[in-house]
Amino acid sequence: MKVIAFNGSPRQDGNTTTLIGYLLREIENEGIETELVQLSAKAIHGCIACYKCFENQDRRCAVKNDAANEYIEKMTTAQGIILGSPSYFQAVTAEMKALIDRAGFVGLANGKMHKNKVGASVSCFRRTGGMHIIETMNHFFFSNELIIAGRAMSVARDKGDVKKDEEGVESARVLGQKIAWMVKKLYD
Repeated sequence: MKVIAFNGSPRQDGNTTTLIGYLLREIENEGIETELVQLSAKAIHGCIACYKCFENQDRRCAVKNDAANEYIEKMTTAQGIILGSPSYFQAVTAEMKALIDRAGFVGLANGKMHKNKVGASVSCFRRTGGMHIIETMNHFFFSNELIIAGRAMSVARDKGDVKKDEEGVESARVLGQKIAWMVKKLYD
């Protein structure tokens, strides 16, 4: 069993990474393999609405000049998917939006290929945008009929602030435990 997490933050060692880390440790403690993918490590571009994924139905995006297909493949092999994004002008980052659009469209084109996997959303934000970010990432899960375990949120801006948000950290830990429980119930 495996849970894959995608960090949409351009800061690979920032608050969103830290918050995701709390979830992943809880999942690993239950003997489930995890992987953290930093979307900022490789280029990913938005969907061009070519609809080739609907024509080809090969579980891949027809645009092959970025990391989208690599990420889609990682989603395909996992039983759980975590999406994380900080608030950038009260919305998900461009990298996260590109992943959602590309992986979501390919999933729909191929019979909702992520259906019944466990999904969860994570967000760090300063004052506003947190719920909008969670809802945006959850739309990927709803559209492709994943089972949403929940969400974790933290009020954090400067690097390290997430560690000061005890309630946010605890919500991430509890969510990690819940994801592990759900994955085991569904796939063990």
